Amino acid sequence: MTNALEAAPAASRRHAEVLDAVGAAICSGELAPQSALLSDELEARFDVSRTLVREVLRVLSSLGLIASRRRTGTVVLPESEWDAFSPQVIRWKLASPHRVAQLQELTELRRAVEPLAAQLAAERAGNEARAEIVRLSAAMWAAGTTERTDEFVELDIAFHHAILASSGNGMFGKLNRVTEEVLAGRVHHGLMPPHLDRTALQGHLEVATAIQRGDGQGARAAMERLVVRSVDEMSHLWADPAPAIPAQPRRNMPEVR
Repeated sequence: MTNALEAAPAASRRHAEVLDAVGAAICSGELAPQSALLSDELEARFDVSRTLVREVLRVLSSLGLIASRRRTGTVVLPESEWDAFSPQVIRWKLASPHRVAQLQELTELRRAVEPLAAQLAAERAGNEARAEIVRLSAAMWAAGTTERTDEFVELDIAFHHAILASSGNGMFGKLNRVTEEVLAGRVHHGLMPPHLDRTALQGHLEVATAIQRGDGQGARAAMERLVVRSVDEMSHLWADPAPAIPAQPRRNMPEVR
């Protein structure tokens, strides 16, 4: 007989699976705005308890994807109501037919924020933080020049996190999970260049060196070049009305009433 401790992880996984399926269906447009979400149908479709469905709906409501309405019950809300900065919402949108528009928005956000964050990090970071940023840039160079792409991406995420955190601006620091989703999403959806060239690797070193020296304007300019390069690498996607990005498998949801 399965005890409570053994059952808990399975229940947690099932909750995550149902949440992911319904959230992705909403963000893809499979469940359109004003569609009704019926607890009974969700229970039957996923073969889960009412308690689990209630918890899934609570999370979706906290993200602005659904709301409870008098007379109509639980309905899907329009995108304008969604929590645009939620990593879950970002992940679901990147896995949807709207991934190009989401990627463009995220890239534009990075271009607006990260150069200033680099400048502030150069002006405000402590010695330990500066040393860590330099260490990460050097490790990225080593991983990139030996084609260890997975390791490079992990280091790249850590590098940008460190700069946002070192800016001294708490709101910038909160954007680290947004940056993680866009960097990881580029890999997951096949949007990384096949080979990491040395110009991009050198760009990270230049940002780190400027931060280490306390050169705010130099750090800002170096980060601007780095982000613009990323924009240029992907700009063909939003210039092409039908970009060739691998489609994600669709999830069959309960019939919308």
